[in-house]
Amino acid sequence: MTLVAVAPDPDPPPAIDPTVARARAGDRDAFAQLYHQHVDRVYARLTRLVGPVPERDDLLQQTFLQVHRGLPRFRGDASIATFIHRIAVNVALDHLRAGRRRPLDLDDAAVTAMAAAAPDPAARAASRQDLARVFALLGELTPEQRVAFVLIAIEGLTAREAGDLLGATPDAAKQRALAARRALLAALAAADRPWRKP
Repeated sequence: MTLVAVAPDPDPPPAIDPTVARARAGDRDAFAQLYHQHVDRVYARLTRLVGPVPERDDLLQQTFLQVHRGLPRFRGDASIATFIHRIAVNVALDHLRAGRRRPLDLDDAAVTAMAAAAPDPAARAASRQDLARVFALLGELTPEQRVAFVLIAIEGLTAREAGDLLGATPDAAKQRALAARRALLAALAAADRPWRKP
């Protein structure tokens, strides 16, 4: 009788958090716990990606509906946070792609809240105008450039982290962010030029 040594599996399946495992099995309380752990960060990310638009609540709901539907396929290769945020990024991209055919509609209350940190009424008014201008300029970018730019330049993610959320290589994420930066700088320069008559 010959004994054959069996090598251990070099890549054992990652251990899945017990709360995630229960949520995958249909436990509503476990899913509610996941929701409450991640909802604020997902909402903040959606706001940065799509702007302070009235549809943010719908996008948040759509994100967590897709998370719920996708949990059975979650293998644990990445963290649950990465899984959730990747879905949020995809929801934002879909919204931005559809929105290129609609005019920019900012939620006034959200813009006011974002500008509320300014020290006086004049500064708050200027801040509101600046925010509206920034989101209008971001709206001129392709959705892929906009999301990569926000993730890297505004949120401070590395190209690798942004690529993970975008489902792209780090180089592709970096190139999209750089293209967005160039487009934004050109748009700002064009907007600041005095009008000239030919």
